[in-house]
Amino acid sequence: MAKIYKKTSGNGSIALYLGKRDFVDHVETVDIVDGVIKVDPAELEGRKVWVYLACSFRYGSDDLDLIGMNYRKDIWIQRQQIYPAVGTKPANTPMQEALLKKCEDQGHAFTFNIDTNLPCSVGLQPAPEDVGKACGVDYEVKAYIANEADDPEEKINKKDTCRLIIRKIQFAPGTIPAGPQADISKNFMMSDKLVHLEASIEKELYFHGDPIPVKVKINNETAKVVKKIKITIDQTTEVLLYQADKYTKTVLNEEFAEEVKGESTLEKTFTVIPLLSNNKEKRGLAVDGRLKDEDTNLASTTLIRPGMDKGMQGILVAYKIKVNLLVSSGGLLGGLTASDVGVELPLVLMSPKPADCEMGDSYVMIFWHA
Repeated sequence: MAKIYKKTSGNGSIALYLGKRDFVDHVETVDIVDGVIKVDPAELEGRKVWVYLACSFRYGSDDLDLIGMNYRKDIWIQRQQIYPAVGTKPANTPMQEALLKKCEDQGHAFTFNIDTNLPCSVGLQPAPEDVGKACGVDYEVKAYIANEADDPEEKINKKDTCRLIIRKIQFAPGTIPAGPQADISKNFMMSDKLVHLEASIEKELYFHGDPIPVKVKINNETAKVVKKIKITIDQTTEVLLYQADKYTKTVLNEEFAEEVKGESTLEKTFTVIPLLSNNKEKRGLAVDGRLKDEDTNLASTTLIRPGMDKGMQGILVAYKIKVNLLVSSGGLLGGLTASDVGVELPLVLMSPKPADCEMGDSYVMIFWHA
């Protein structure tokens, strides 16, 4: 049983069908975008039907367009003429064959290949009071009626178009490297003794929503007291297209009341889970591309392959874990003389690859009007 997404133009002349809205980047290749457009030529008035797939960066809300500002930048775009049919086309997929049978002589298949160097879908979380589409990178399949594919002088009526937002997503690789480790030794004024801190995680990559065990080792050779341990996870977002903008937001901040007295040690594992549900109010936080009425995650880490143009990625996302010790002298003035000892660990957050599901030539279709 397969869900088919359908969007019909305002005038009813064309309808766009897609078998899925998530297309996977497999590093070397990306899933093809295959669909069907149903065309009723009665209302075309001699015009043609086109379809395009665009990867765009949106950096403002729709209302900006009302004052003459362009709120989106096309990173990559491909167009095809659907009706009248021209040229040769690749073999149809099973999903296309099933839809063409349903549409009879009004169905026309199309296929797009997404370049491997294009970014994955990612958005910047709006504030609760914000309206309109969020800033970020998105992909759009749009069918439209026009005389020419892209004539700036030709105004296309909204009722002559239909569109669906899709996502380009990337899953965690099959092989996950061993986790990083960091350590530091710090001495304090009027003392030649040290506080040693070591932190590590078992693997470099964790899936969204999974617990992350952080192993902490402390060797306090001084007479000072470690009053507590703080673990934070920061998301660093670098926006590359419209300006050089790089900022960091904390997505997890937890404190543990573990006291390590002078000349003593501690070895313990602390478990943390960074979740978008705990960060819903943070404007500008990077999240995985969101489809209408669907939930999402914190943005997955951007994986840059050797030779890839960073500037094409639109938004780069990275994470790091910080482990900090609050060390004080104890006594009445201990809090006033406290200082930090800290280390950082790189972290990769991604989604697990789901089991592959192959659709056969015969299946029941449920039409979902998106």
